[in-house]
Amino acid sequence: MDKIILGSGSPRRAEILQMAGFSFEIRKKDIEEIIAPGTDNLDAAEYLANLKADAFENELEKNEILLTADTVVILDNSILGKPKSHDDAKNMLTQLSGKTHLVTTGVCLRSNKQKVSFSDTTEVTFSTLSEDMITFYIEQYKPFDKAGAYGVQEFLGMVAVEKMNGSFYNVMGLPIHKVYQELQKFK
Repeated sequence: MDKIILGSGSPRRAEILQMAGFSFEIRKKDIEEIIAPGTDNLDAAEYLANLKADAFENELEKNEILLTADTVVILDNSILGKPKSHDDAKNMLTQLSGKTHLVTTGVCLRSNKQKVSFSDTTEVTFSTLSEDMITFYIEQYKPFDKAGAYGVQEFLGMVAVEKMNGSFYNVMGLPIHKVYQELQKFK
């Protein structure tokens, strides 16, 4: 297989690829993550994954496959991004409390010859979160780099997720089952 380049600084995406047995190299680029006006919420993550991949155009060696990804949380047809502050995280988690939301991760695979993108969506239902739970989670886990202000693999995911319809790893940040399938077809 060609050499995989993870175009992401996400420790969760690296962990998922590692757990799945992939060898890869990390290369990061800072890009402004702005969703084009008129983009459907369910397409936003895939749009951002493509935007990240395009930042690497003309920089890949012939045997390299770039993998970029982005995850968004959608509640009541609104995207919850990464919280900017403690209060922002508290507000997001309060909104998610006792409700069902969607987590969509978009992925782009790119080589010098080919580009493929796709996404996966998981439905997640939270139990009611107390203010103490929310405060404890924010103070202990500092979820400021996570869409929707939570990581499913951490405390809140363990104690508050009542139901999940779809891939756990998608919610964690990378739908590895789909990544694996697409890499098998990638030329």
